[in-house]
Order: sequence, then structure tokens, then C-alpha cells
Amino acid sequence: MSTVPASAPRDPKPALVFDDPLSRPSSDDTDSGWGERPEGDSAADLKRFLDEKPPHHI
Repeated sequence: MSTVPASAPRDPKPALVFDDPLSRPSSDDTDSGWGERPEGDSAADLKRFLDEKPPHHI
């Protein structure tokens, strides 16, 4: 017969939140959520443009 040690009481799970999800901004509401980067120099912008240019734009 094995004895199971009494476990310590666990913290209760967080309660469900039923607030309005549209009241909080999502990551898509920001420029960084759309992949925008902070202002940089024009040489870096040109390099990014040339690196990401589709093949049919050569």
C-alpha cells in the first residue's frame, strides 16, 4: 500500500475576464504590428527595398 503525500494547496486559476476585447489595442493597431520599423536612414531603406523587391520588378 503506497501513501500519497498531501499536496500543498495550489493557487486558484485566474478568473475568466468578460470585459470588452475591443477596448484594448491589439498589435495590429500599431505600426510595429504591421512590420513598420522606426525611422532609419535612407541607405537602409534602399537596401531593404532592393532586398525585398519581387523578381518581376527587376
